[in-house]
Amino acid sequence: MADRQQHVHAHDERPGHPPPDSPSSATLLRRAQTHAPSSTQVVGFLTLLVSGAVLLLLTGLTLTGAVVALVFLGPIALLTSPIWVPVAIAVSVLVAAALSACGFAVAALAAGTWMYRYFTGRHPVGTDRVDYARSRIADTASHVKDYAREYGGYLHSRAKDAAPGA
Repeated sequence: MADRQQHVHAHDERPGHPPPDSPSSATLLRRAQTHAPSSTQVVGFLTLLVSGAVLLLLTGLTLTGAVVALVFLGPIALLTSPIWVPVAIAVSVLVAAALSACGFAVAALAAGTWMYRYFTGRHPVGTDRVDYARSRIADTASHVKDYAREYGGYLHSRAKDAAPGA
């Protein structure tokens, strides 16, 4: 019996490992428990792992499907390209024209609505700028008119001096 206890004791004292009831093994266990992930972190990691695997699988299926479609439909597209190229150009031009027409219609509707509100006195956004520009144009036109009256007679009299018979 003493041999057996001595043999068990010798087995527990491995070189480089403290006995299980020593203080250093208890602190190591505490450290491992404090740094262990919480259940929320484990579930989050597993969710991330499963989502990544599913997305990788879908990426592989998509790539495989694209390659198979290119292999089987490539020759057909190549043989029928004299038909498809003009059709694609015509469709592109028609779509561009339709989108342009819709854009111009929306712009015209917006401008018409703004002008209606402006002339009915509802003061839409930008009214102050339009009024300021209108007053500046009117002032400039008045100054040009006065300038023409003042110097127009001068030029008319100079023309008579240059051509006395005129």
